[in-house]
Amino acid sequence: MFVAMLPHITAALDALSLVFLLIGYGLIRAGHREAHKKAMLGAVISGALFLVFYVTHHAFAPLFAFRGPDSARPYYFTFLFSHVVLAAAILPFIIMVLRRAIAGNFEAHKHLARRLLPFWIYTTATGVLVYLLLYHIYPPTP
Repeated sequence: MFVAMLPHITAALDALSLVFLLIGYGLIRAGHREAHKKAMLGAVISGALFLVFYVTHHAFAPLFAFRGPDSARPYYFTFLFSHVVLAAAILPFIIMVLRRAIAGNFEAHKHLARRLLPFWIYTTATGVLVYLLLYHIYPPTP
């Protein structure tokens, strides 16, 4: 039963991370450094929890085929492929940005964070989109 809930949990964590990212961006643009710090820690924590639950899900649950129409397959696989590749690629950069902020190296943090943010936003958004396509728009048959 718990394994069946994991896709929903991971999607919620991905969505939460996206919300924290957008709020954190707005806060730093408005000059609210402490609130930005809290929002971005929320993004990192929800992202880390996502990763734990995602790996757990894929360790215990079989993969199932995309159930949508053939016309939707190229879109689904484009979103899925770009999501997976970018998620793996940005993880070390998220760690670097976090370490720079913790160390107080804010110029280096800002330089990398500005470049990383669009990719992180895209990754979380496509994660939610893949979930919606798999479980709500074209749900698996019971």
